[in-house]
Amino acid sequence: MPLRRRWIAGAVAVILLAAVVTLTAVVFPSVAATTCPGCYGLERLGPGLYAEPGLPASQRRRVTEVARQAGERVRAFFAGRRSSPDLLVCLTEDCYRGIGGGRERGVAVLNRSVMLSPRGVDVVIASHEMTHVELHARLDGAEVPQWFDEGLAVLVSDDPRYLAPAGEDRCLAEPRRDLPVTLDDWLRAASADARVYAEAACQVSRWAAANGGEPAVRGLVERLASGQDFPAAVATGPVRD
Repeated sequence: MPLRRRWIAGAVAVILLAAVVTLTAVVFPSVAATTCPGCYGLERLGPGLYAEPGLPASQRRRVTEVARQAGERVRAFFAGRRSSPDLLVCLTEDCYRGIGGGRERGVAVLNRSVMLSPRGVDVVIASHEMTHVELHARLDGAEVPQWFDEGLAVLVSDDPRYLAPAGEDRCLAEPRRDLPVTLDDWLRAASADARVYAEAACQVSRWAAANGGEPAVRGLVERLASGQDFPAAVATGPVRD
């Protein structure tokens, strides 16, 4: 290729790349923010932990402690961690809107990073979102029904809004016959009635209790990652580590 054509091709490639980056930042700011937290003004508090700048020492300690405890909660359930998502934490609504957040307390972005709003800077919300990331890291591309994904996150995070205290039956709401399977269906159901989280948590917690607890869940995830489909993996029965 002549030099001039190579130069033109290179220039076009740079322009297209810049356009893609700009479009991502405008249309999907949460994706861009998790890719480059500093570009959105977030300050690094530690490895993989970012928060809005200028926080007083007490709030910095709070954010750091929430991240630590949430990570330990996930680690304890899964007997280790295979994921290490970046956490982007906002203590003001302006900050959260600036990184692409909405009305949610927290959100897992592309199953790689976690964003927490001012209403979600606590161990329950942080560990819920981190569970989504950990689960998908272990699934290695395998899929699960959305109700299982959400119900497991409620179970791991030990969310008292949707689970009774530890005991024989932790259910606060009987699961409907057909819990939402797809993300779109889940979002519609959850926006209409948040009790669907309790229903999903009931389904997951009862299965876990009947099949060996946390080791059974880990075994189920391993079977899914190895290629077994969800109905067959769930029907396998009790599994021990």
